[in-house]
Amino acid sequence: MRKLFLILIIGVAGFVLAADPALGYWLSVDEKTGEVTAGWEVYQQDSRLYGRILSAAGKPRDKKAEKCRESYSDFPVAGKVNEMTVINTPWIYGLKSDRPGEWYGGTIIDPASGSQYQCKITYRPADGDRYKVDTLEMRGEIGFGIGRSQYWQKSNRAVAASLK
Repeated sequence: MRKLFLILIIGVAGFVLAADPALGYWLSVDEKTGEVTAGWEVYQQDSRLYGRILSAAGKPRDKKAEKCRESYSDFPVAGKVNEMTVINTPWIYGLKSDRPGEWYGGTIIDPASGSQYQCKITYRPADGDRYKVDTLEMRGEIGFGIGRSQYWQKSNRAVAASLK
């Protein structure tokens, strides 16, 4: 009986402590061309979700986000945003979650234009039909549900960090 109880406790603890499926490495894909645009790391810190670009196709690693404003409300890094590099800056920040794979209430900034959007992220597991691979639906909105989604593909650190 004790062994069964211990196995049950370990199983429940493993389920509770399992990483959220949205965490990890992803490739953003241009919805018009199908081209990979950037490699991202999506991570959790203090119960909030963040995302930073690890590499960007056709961009030098030291490219500055010069089209961004000097500051944004609640930006998670101190300093002038328009002087930060596109690579390794958390352009996605502040999302919260009530259930695994679903994040909302945060912000995404497009470092190429400086535009700021409300952000929602939904993990879509590979189903062999609509989603051939594990996918993140990255939704940016300007308000009232008006916006657009991009569909990012699951990757690994080596690939996400190696775009040139």
